[in-house]
Parts: sequence; structure tokens; C-alpha cells
Amino acid sequence: MQHLPLDPAANASPAALSGFLEQCRQQAQRVGRAQLASISLEVEALDPLAVLEAIFEPTEKHFYVERPAEHLAVAGAETAVHFTATGPARFAACQAFIDETLAHTLAVGDLDAPFAGPHFFTTFAFQPEVEAAEPFPAAQVLVPRWQVGRREGRTVAVANLLITPTAPVAPLAERVWRAHAKFRTFDFASVDPAAREAAALPTLAGEADDKARYAAAVEQALALIAAGAFAKIVLARTKELRAVAPFHPLRVLNDLRERFADCYAFSVANGGGQSFIGATPERLLRVQAGVLTTEALAGSARRGRSASEDAALGGALLRSEKDLREHRLVLESIVRRLAPLGMVPAAPARPTLRRLANVQHLQVPVTAALPAGVRLLEVLAQLHPTPAVGGAPREAALPHIRALEGFPRGLYAGALGWVDARGDGEFFVGLRSALIDGRAARLYAGAGIVAGSQPEAELRETELKFGAMQEALMRVPL
Repeated sequence: MQHLPLDPAANASPAALSGFLEQCRQQAQRVGRAQLASISLEVEALDPLAVLEAIFEPTEKHFYVERPAEHLAVAGAETAVHFTATGPARFAACQAFIDETLAHTLAVGDLDAPFAGPHFFTTFAFQPEVEAAEPFPAAQVLVPRWQVGRREGRTVAVANLLITPTAPVAPLAERVWRAHAKFRTFDFASVDPAAREAAALPTLAGEADDKARYAAAVEQALALIAAGAFAKIVLARTKELRAVAPFHPLRVLNDLRERFADCYAFSVANGGGQSFIGATPERLLRVQAGVLTTEALAGSARRGRSASEDAALGGALLRSEKDLREHRLVLESIVRRLAPLGMVPAAPARPTLRRLANVQHLQVPVTAALPAGVRLLEVLAQLHPTPAVGGAPREAALPHIRALEGFPRGLYAGALGWVDARGDGEFFVGLRSALIDGRAARLYAGAGIVAGSQPEAELRETELKFGAMQEALMRVPL
């Protein structure tokens, strides 16, 4: 990426903007290839979710994620460049696309500011290939046309434009000028309050049949474990909600981010009217300044209704042989899969409790130095999917999941996140989630099955995990 010495704040004029875009067009002519122009400008404090809600269009792609406890939020909408891939080489294909795009990027602005410069928002489905008619590809990379990010008390607005050798510069400059003026003084009052009127509450469809199918699937999995096919498998189930008016995915997220500040609230839209949303507790990995951070998260218990009950439930989870064994499988897998990349992870000897509003888990943080030449998506390819969402051994368990569950997972339990121009980035796991499609919402929740699991207990665990999303969808105005 070429960083040009032009300060958009100090040269805030249509003429300076046109001059930069003209440079990009001339570069595109010289090399015979379109160039990505990226303009970053620090602005007054903005709420990225509010911005995205104000400009939301079902026919446009978007990506949003927020983790309030870490003061992290970013939203991007519309498409500057987009790429899809499928198959076992999808991680490498996405990395190659990112590298090629950056090699033809010209950027201006303070690139040391949080969320400045082009960001590659990337999603990987649970499986390396997806079935026909699924709403999201097996892998995709989106560089949005408009992006707003907030971190460390700073807000940065970014415009990304694909400049072809014959691009008309004047209208592009005018469009960016108007957009940055809007970001400086964003008017949220223009959102129509009448659109927030609530309709009748959504209803559940076919829940009893689903519970019976899930219990039978757990029994089949336990038989396979007893026969030595694998040690663990994660089985999910779904719930279907129907409403009389279309769900608005972004309004649901406001409720989730308020209630689950330590989770990643997220939304990914495909531009065809469908969105995948959720509030997941699980970080898959973060790479920053040469350090990898990940975690082993497995084992679940509900929260107590009093301090004493909560402590008793947490203590029981910390002593549970079944849950500790399930957690150990996840941690051992992470360590084993990082070894071929030359990484030596460090982790505490015993898990601690990760307490969320409605559930608590066993958690161990894992850190490792990233060796020179190892890229974030290489690490992601090794880790995804972890035994926390797939099974162990991975190669033995994964082929059984589709048949036992009876539905395609799509982005559920997939890897979602971003890579920046430095190669740093962050990915999380698409859990506690729902696929929104007009008046329909499909909710997902799963549980890890190991020797000693009980179908009724695993069913209760999935109900616990459904709770937050189901409550949010059934109480937020459509």
C-alpha cells in the first residue's frame, strides 16, 4: 500500500480531494489496473451502529461488530471491492486477494489512528463449502465504501473507492466530499420514528419436533463416541421465529450490545435482504503487533438467581469432570494446531469462569508470538473450527455434523472478523446467532457432546444459549 503525504484534515477542500483521486486515476492508467483509493479522517465521536442504522439498505452489503467492554466498534457499508472463495484453500485465496488489493492501494490520512485505512471484513462459513441457495458464500472479503470505527476514544471515518483508468474523478470527489461532511455532523434525527412502531410479537414454529430430533441426534453421537469414532462432537439445533412484519436486524443488536458488553455484537448483510446477527462470547483470534491472542472456551452452566446460587453453579462447573474434559480437548487442540506454524502458546494451568448475563463458561486465555512471515489467515486456517464448535479429533468428528444436525450451518460457528493494512486483525466465532430473512429468523445454538453427556442436559444447555437472541428478537420493535 502506498501512503501519500496528504493530510485530509489540513487539506479539506474539493480541489485537494479531486487532486488525490486524479493521482489514483493516473496510477491506474500507468499500471493498467484499478486502484483502491482510501481516505481516512478523524471525526467527532460517532456511534457506528447508529450510523449504520441511519444508512441501512437491505440491498447493500454491510459488516458491523462491537465489543463495548473493550471500547471497540466498527461498521462498514456498501461495496468498494468484494471477493469470494470456496474449498479447502479459501483462507489462502482470501489472503492472496488482500495482498493483491493492498499492492494497488493509495491511502491518505493518519493511518496510525484506530480503524484508519482500508479494512478487509472477512467471513468464513463453518464448512469449506456451502450448499446451494445458502445466503452467504464459503468465504468472502468486503472492503466497504464507507466505514466508521471507534476505539481508544477516537472515531475515524474512511471512504474507499475503486478508481479505474477511465474513472470520472469529479463526481467521485463530490460524493466523498458530501459523505465526509455528513460524518462530521451526522444527523440521526432524520431516522423516521414512525418506522419503530411495534407489530405483533413473533411466534415460534415447530419447537417440539426440533427438541425430539435433537435428543435423538445426541443419542446417535454418544453411540459413535462409545464406538471410538471421536472423543467430542458439537451438535447444534435451530429455532424458527415468524413475524407479521420484517425484522430489522440492527435494532435487535442495540439490545444485545447493551446487555452483553463483554460479547461481540455483530451483523453481516449479504445485500440480498438477509443478515446474520448475534452476540458471541468467543474470540477466535486477535493479532496485534506480532502477538497472537486466542482462548479456549468450553463448558457451560446457567447463572444463578442469587449470589450464593451463582457461586454454587460456578463452583460446580469448575469441578465438573465432564466439562473440564471438554475444555481440555479444546485447549489441547489449539496448542497442537499452532505448533506447525512454529508457535509456542502460553496458557494458565486451569480455567477460570467467564460470566455473561445469562450463562457462564470455562475459559483459558492463550497467547503466542507470531513468527516472522506467518500471516493472520494462516493461523485462522489452522484453528478453525476449534473443538469448541466442531469436535475432536476434528477430522473424525466434522464429517458427521451435517447428517446428525439435519441443516446447513452456513455462517453459524463460522469465523468472522477483519484484517487491516498492517496484517493485524481480529476474528470471532459466529455463535448465539440468528439468520434474519424478512419476516423469518432462524436461531442457532449448540452443545458439546462427550462421553457422559445426557440428551436432556444438552437440550437444556441449548435452551440457555438460545435465550438472549430469542428474547431480543421477541421484544424489540420490528
